[in-house]
Amino acid sequence: MAASFFFILSLSVAYALGSDAIPPPAKCGPKGFSIMPPFTLKTQHPHRPGDPNFELSCRNNSTIIHFPFYGDLIVKSISYDARKLDLLDPRNCVHEVFLNLDLSLGLTPFHYLYLVKNYTYLNCSASIGGPIPEIPCLSGPHHHVYTVESYAEVPDSCSPIKTVAIPFSYSSYLSDSSFGLGLTWELPKPDHFGFQVKRTWFHLAPETVPVIVGLVLLAAMLKKMKILYATIMVSNEDKENQFTKELLPPHNLPQP
Repeated sequence: MAASFFFILSLSVAYALGSDAIPPPAKCGPKGFSIMPPFTLKTQHPHRPGDPNFELSCRNNSTIIHFPFYGDLIVKSISYDARKLDLLDPRNCVHEVFLNLDLSLGLTPFHYLYLVKNYTYLNCSASIGGPIPEIPCLSGPHHHVYTVESYAEVPDSCSPIKTVAIPFSYSSYLSDSSFGLGLTWELPKPDHFGFQVKRTWFHLAPETVPVIVGLVLLAAMLKKMKILYATIMVSNEDKENQFTKELLPPHNLPQP
């Protein structure tokens, strides 16, 4: 009986921990996609700690992700099986994201889905013309910005801004308003229970802790009851043996 109870207790604790580690799917707006682990929505469990790299928020029915030392980007879609994250720049300038979002620093678990290559951004005082297209969203009346391969010769009217590892250079055939930034991610290492995010007693939801504490107290109470019951049974057996000895006269063994 005790073994069965502790088996049920173990299942109950595992269920409580599992239900806390895997929250139900959420979404931003009626037409939003499902937000599931490893991603979480801040407003769904505001008091439950999680990996900040995978925290999402809602803004005007759009799903937002924040990158350290850069800012916010719109999440267009998430493919959990392929680990693909499609993003949109709210300013409609993908190459501004390429220029300033440095994924090589190891500050996030994300990296570009496609193979990257080193490109250099050039700031030119005059248009260089030719086959290299100018990046409209980064250029202005008195400066022109281009992306060239890192080994390319820099014209005299240009100065390098930065060399970054990105999937491709600028192309006028790609629309900044609809082209998604494809990222993938590395999953956190699972712990001994198999959860992707390590859970401790301090990470449990407030409503889960009383359940687990109650089960532990119940187990302790039943254990004490079992010991008390065993003690009473032994005491009763001793009394029965004593009573039997008093009723039955001693047998006199014949003398040789």
